[in-house]
Amino acid sequence: MAEGVLPQVDQVVANTAAALEFAGAEPADVVRTVVYVVTADRAVLSEVWDRLTGSEIGEAFTSASTLVGVAQLGFEGQLVELDVTAALD
Repeated sequence: MAEGVLPQVDQVVANTAAALEFAGAEPADVVRTVVYVVTADRAVLSEVWDRLTGSEIGEAFTSASTLVGVAQLGFEGQLVELDVTAALD
């Protein structure tokens, strides 16, 4: 399962980094994250968390962060979703 999830995690990281940059924000500006992963396997959740926190946006996960295993997401084949809230001065 992790083999299919981790490439999606990498894409979510790239998309989030681009969105933060477009908004004039950085990972340090993130005040809340919620990560949804299609799995009931805690080992997969742990791999996803490690991948996210070790990524270029890893600092975003030092704020209020929630990691949730879910049964499904909105699109066929979608395994990961990241909800990010950033606050700028």
